[in-house]
Amino acid sequence: MTFEEHVRSALDSLPAELREAMSNVEIVVEDENPEDPDIFGLYLGIPLTERHEYAGVLPDKIAIYQVPLEDEFGDDPELLEEEIRVTVIHEVAHHFGIDEDRLAELGWS
Repeated sequence: MTFEEHVRSALDSLPAELREAMSNVEIVVEDENPEDPDIFGLYLGIPLTERHEYAGVLPDKIAIYQVPLEDEFGDDPELLEEEIRVTVIHEVAHHFGIDEDRLAELGWS
């Protein structure tokens, strides 16, 4: 499986009601974050819980960074696949308004 296919598989593993609730968000694979090349993923946007007067804005973006994930976990294909899944779920959670503290409580940080 390619890196992009692992990301798609992670998204497909979400419950259908969550996938359907995702709104105005683009999910992309990029090499790395230019400001912080060690992070695995980043959510940029306005979480669903904070969208009150929400019109005329660009889509939110979830970036999954291939280089740091492959550098850290690429020697073990199963571990790489799992860490991609964890990263995707972590960033999708931010889209739904779940902050870092709550993700840590849930074991997803």
